[in-house]
Formats: sequence, structure tokens, C-alpha cells
Amino acid sequence: MTASAALSSFRDEEPKISDFRTEALAGLRGQPRVLPCKFFYDETGSRLFEQITTLPEYYLTRTEEAILADRAGEISALAGPGCQVVEYGSGAIRKARILIEALDRPAGYVAVDISRDHLIQAAEALAGDYPDLEVHAVCTDYTTDFAVPDPRDRIATRRLGFFPGSTIGNFEPGAATDFLAAAARTLGRTGAMVIGTDLQKDKEILEAAYDDAAGVTAAFNLHLLERLNQELGGSFDMSLYQHVAVYNEAAARIEMHIESLAEQIVEVAGESFAFAEGERIHTENSHKYTVEGFRDLAAGAGFETKQTWTDEDGLFAVHYLAVAD
Repeated sequence: MTASAALSSFRDEEPKISDFRTEALAGLRGQPRVLPCKFFYDETGSRLFEQITTLPEYYLTRTEEAILADRAGEISALAGPGCQVVEYGSGAIRKARILIEALDRPAGYVAVDISRDHLIQAAEALAGDYPDLEVHAVCTDYTTDFAVPDPRDRIATRRLGFFPGSTIGNFEPGAATDFLAAAARTLGRTGAMVIGTDLQKDKEILEAAYDDAAGVTAAFNLHLLERLNQELGGSFDMSLYQHVAVYNEAAARIEMHIESLAEQIVEVAGESFAFAEGERIHTENSHKYTVEGFRDLAAGAGFETKQTWTDEDGLFAVHYLAVAD
């Protein structure tokens, strides 16, 4: 293990990176067809998602950031002085800055992500902005158990997990419980977690958030086919597919699909796939919770909900969870 410049430590657990070719072909062979949403986030996809977060229809990012800013003092009081922040899926670390600046003498920050280059870039940027803060980075699959590096200069009073962005909604309910249970083990007996969840609401608001008027989310979704063309020799005619986002009320989730507009045959990595007109490739689920429903899910994973904050319109929730005794 070697420490990267400006970081207190960097540990690369060399997580197995999903193979795009293997998983894409398996998903296209299946019925119904699927393409895993984790493949959205190459350089182009990540840039498109950043654009999505600024769209007028996409309330999630700005609403969560407003809740964090408004309630930062309360979060700090619950966490207490000297906690070590552990962020799951470090992203751009924009929201973590709100938390770090509110906390009382934080013992450090640990960025955790599976994407090595992105992780180092984001963690080093944070370390540069907060030279007095211990910043560690761990490259691993954060859905599994992993060891959190201890602060070098002080003893952390608790580990405070941070999982913003309603990313928990991309997990199926069973997988969400498994993730939270693993997080409870990682954070330890005195651990806690700040986590964001999107709330159930009118389907018109939800569907607009995932099918914006400017077509950015459509471009984000359809970029999966562009990746197949560019990286796996695909022959998708982009004019013959469209983005579809629908709210499945029974399952309380937004479903994103790519729909074929004609009967056609395409090639991917030397294999042929026949599509019927109207046939869909399922690319993402985004589950929406009630406050009570998420509290029950968290309890089943070993957490007790200490506080929940929502915006005045009831669009989004931020929860403070403590590892149950």
C-alpha cells in the first residue's frame, strides 16, 4: 500500500470490476432484456448525469443539498465531536463538504468507491481544500464488508457513514437491506449513518424527473447503446430506439427502459439479437420510499432511526441512523 499525494492513506483492495462485455451480452440474451445501470457511468455518462442534477425537473439533488444545509447543525449535534466520516460512493464529494464543514472537529474523512481513478481524483481534491483534515481513500466494492483506516492523529468517537443521492433506491429491497447490514458491521457498535431517500409522490412529478423536456436523461439512458456500438462492435441504429421512464406504482419505483421502435436485428460482439417493435431493454430501477417504510427497512438491517428531515413539499428525506444496540 502506498499513500497517494495529499492523502493520509490510499488502500486499493483491487475489487473485481464488472466486465461490460460479459454482463451486456448476458443481459441482452435474457428475457426480459436488461443492461445494468452501473454501466451508465463512463466519462460521457458521468458528465450527462451531472447535467441531469441541474435540470428543473430533477428535484432530488438540490432538495437533498438544501436539507443537508438547513439541518447540518442538528446532524452535527447528533454525531457529536470527533467523528470520522465514511462516504459510500464518493461521487463529486460536493454534499460531503456540507457535512464536513458542519461537524465539530471531525477526526477524518474516508472516501470509498470502486472506481480507482475517480476515487483518487475526488479524494485528493477534498484533501487539497481541507489541509487540516485527514483524508483517506479505499478502493473497494462498498456493498461488502471492508476495513476502515483509523485516523492517524486522534481517536474517532464514532464512524459516521454518508450515503447521499438516494442511491439506496437503485438497490432492490433485499439488496438494500444487505447493504445496510454490511454498513452497520463496518461502522461498528457506536456507528451512525446519514442517508438520503427519495419519497413516494405523484407519478407526474416522478416521471418528469426521469424524462426531462430537454432530453438529457434520454441521452444518458441511450448512451448505453452508444457504448455497445463503440466498445463491442454493436450495430444499434440510434434513431430506432427511444428512452422510456415509467412509474410502477405497485412496486413504488421508477423504471427506465430503452424501447425498440421497429422490428430489427442488431449485432453486438459478433452475436445477433432480434428485437420486436416495442420490445424494451430494462436499464434501471429507482425505488421510492415512505419515511415509515424506510425506517422499517433500516431496522431490519440493524439500524435505529434517530431523526428524519424532509423538505416542506415532502419530496425527499434525509435520515440519521444509529447502529442498534
